[in-house]
Amino acid sequence: MESPSRDNAAEATGPVPGCTVWLTGLPSAGKSTVAEGVSDALRARNRAVQVLDGDQVRHQLGDLPFDRAGRDLNVRRIGWLAAMLARHGVTVLVAAIAPYRDTRDSVRALHQREALPFVEVHVAAPLKVCADRDVKGLYAKQRAGVISKLSGVDDPYEEPLTPDLILRTDLEDSTRSVNAVMASLAERGLI
Repeated sequence: MESPSRDNAAEATGPVPGCTVWLTGLPSAGKSTVAEGVSDALRARNRAVQVLDGDQVRHQLGDLPFDRAGRDLNVRRIGWLAAMLARHGVTVLVAAIAPYRDTRDSVRALHQREALPFVEVHVAAPLKVCADRDVKGLYAKQRAGVISKLSGVDDPYEEPLTPDLILRTDLEDSTRSVNAVMASLAERGLI
């Protein structure tokens, strides 16, 4: 007897829905590192996955100013793109500062209106730890006066009030953070 194909097996148990995992936090908190680790873990399970990095989307879809309106538009663009991909069964991992709570909430509301799972993850690390990491050199540039309006330093970063998951990247390594996201997705039936 022929064993069922992978497609037939998925039909028997129902397809795993697409979803958006939104990783928000200060610059250099570890959002991209966690997103890439989760992406690798999901690909190992043959899941369709896409990482959307806030800086890359901003550049590819047209550079925007780093004022409130530009930041909000970038986050809404990313949210729209994430929802579109999630509708097609993709697990979307968004690594974006997304500094304003009400804009993140509007992205969550978009997903809710379309009955798409949305998991907000606060990638939390103290400002000093992030500044010491300074992965992209942003904190050094801000201190030198080369840039301004750095989220969490001279521009607001509003922490999520009720995130679905908090990762303390100053206290745990990236493997533990990745495992926590994977466990959260498993609890929700999203993997």
